[in-house]
Amino acid sequence: MHVNLRNLDDTERLAARVAVRALAGDFIGLSGPLGAGKTAFARAFLMAMAARQRVPAPAEVPSPTFTLVQSYQLGAIEVAHYDLYRINSPEEAAELGLDEAHARGIVLVEWPERLGDRLPRDRLDIALSVDATEQRQATLTTHGTWRTRAL
Repeated sequence: MHVNLRNLDDTERLAARVAVRALAGDFIGLSGPLGAGKTAFARAFLMAMAARQRVPAPAEVPSPTFTLVQSYQLGAIEVAHYDLYRINSPEEAAELGLDEAHARGIVLVEWPERLGDRLPRDRLDIALSVDATEQRQATLTTHGTWRTRAL
């Protein structure tokens, strides 16, 4: 599925659509070049998930570029937001507790391609792109149980 993202509002609407369908145990991969909107999508997803759970939204949603992971308890759902840009191997990701976070709740992973063959078979891939005119697009690819969820 391809979605044109004309502005931040479009990105937020897409993130909200995904958040409504996300379940504990889900893996959502966010790929794309620097500046494509991966962290903006993750922030909007977290805000939408907080609204869905009827809990206060996180006061701050910093990019986990340097911390590598930020976790949020949103009511009954834990969401872990990973940024794997600075890791060098799939084994390093395992040391970050990715498998445990995936087992406990939802994981949003920026730069999921860094996981190589450790990517779960059941996942939603969201590839964000931006062209020379600054037009953004999202391409959603479903795997496993995500194939049965209408986006």
